[in-house]
Amino acid sequence: MGKRKQLRLGTIIHGVPGNMSAWRHPDAVADASVNIDFYKQQAWDAEAAKFDFVFIADGLYITEKSLPHFLNRFEPLTILSALGAVTSRIGFVGTVSTSYSEPFTVARQLLSLDHITRGRGGWNLVTSPLEGSARNFSKAQHPSHPERYKIAAEYLEVARGLWDSWEADAFVRDKESGVFFDPEKLHRLDHVGPAFSVQGPLNIGRSPQGQPVVFQAGSSEDGKNLAARSADAVFTHSDTLEQAQQFYTDVKDRAVAYGRSADEILILPGITVIVAETEEAAEAKYQEVASLVSIENALDYLGRFFEHHDFSQYPLDEPFPELGDFGSNSFRSGTDLIKRNAKEQGLTLRQVALQATTPRTAFLGTPEQVADRIQQWFEGGGADGFIIMPGTPAGLGDFTSLVVPILQARGLFRTEYESTTLRGNLGLPEPANRYTQAREAGNGAEPVNA
Repeated sequence: MGKRKQLRLGTIIHGVPGNMSAWRHPDAVADASVNIDFYKQQAWDAEAAKFDFVFIADGLYITEKSLPHFLNRFEPLTILSALGAVTSRIGFVGTVSTSYSEPFTVARQLLSLDHITRGRGGWNLVTSPLEGSARNFSKAQHPSHPERYKIAAEYLEVARGLWDSWEADAFVRDKESGVFFDPEKLHRLDHVGPAFSVQGPLNIGRSPQGQPVVFQAGSSEDGKNLAARSADAVFTHSDTLEQAQQFYTDVKDRAVAYGRSADEILILPGITVIVAETEEAAEAKYQEVASLVSIENALDYLGRFFEHHDFSQYPLDEPFPELGDFGSNSFRSGTDLIKRNAKEQGLTLRQVALQATTPRTAFLGTPEQVADRIQQWFEGGGADGFIIMPGTPAGLGDFTSLVVPILQARGLFRTEYESTTLRGNLGLPEPANRYTQAREAGNGAEPVNA
């Protein structure tokens, strides 16, 4: 009998866990978003529980109505490098936009993170949904949704090409002979495409895990196609098991259509978890966090998904306003879902705003109930694992102490790390260097001088 499939778990460090007003909670560290000790403790707690990775989200545009966490937070690759130096086995995944950065720079930064952590680095590839981002990067206008994904596909192609600049054994470092590297194992990319022209080679060696792990976080049609074609893992969201199953099957089928194995791409829904010893205690935790949000805060939060649209201009207790295609060039899959749910359920603006700010999670309850739901989604074809988003300031500790032991006892989740790399712990294959592969196939590999 083969080894039982193992659940994959990551957690997002998002300043104060919970909603946009959770910083007011008595248990919250109010400056958590820029508190290095808070981040270190979260990473240590996740590593002690044998999580696969820590995840850092990011954005490039704020207004005075943005979430408190967004107003004042660390840049992902900087904080992840710091966390990598004080941990040994957990992986680190950071968000970097393909719309407002250069592939050579980002490929180098990510590979540096990978070396600092000895093969535990990952990249959450995003296309930056907010139009205001353009004004922070000397751009006249924000690229359209389809154009952003065309750029992203080429960007990833360039990054992966640069990550193959050096073959694994290129650096000889022989003091006696004076040979530092083998020039036949250094390769220039010479990429010329619609969006980028990048010569290479990259000035850092090959990753200890072959290449950094690539996550993709878009759930639109363009996002699903990019993920199925190129990503190692997908950070998504589903409200129900049925939605999760549909997304899971859809992306896996697309991956197979692109010539990949369905096992080469992991589907990892982000789930908000609120757990306590009793149902009543878990509900009380939810209500405590939800009560911190004013309707004004909720309208501001909702507005961000629609390019910071001012929802205060509409009556609160009348049907959600008709917005047409508004929001389709930002968080397309999210705004489509908000509008569809509002229409189908006959929701008012007040209801939509409050639900968006502190949604009632399917993963609220006792440790056994939460573990049951995780197992149901995992074994029912809805997920390969989950990115845990704590629903309260103490939520990560609650999950690791109350739920993880149950998952381990059921044989669903590890008790010890299997590998020293993120790719190894996720059960993902190590990509071959294209030039090494060509040489071993007898096709040769042209040496290129730096």
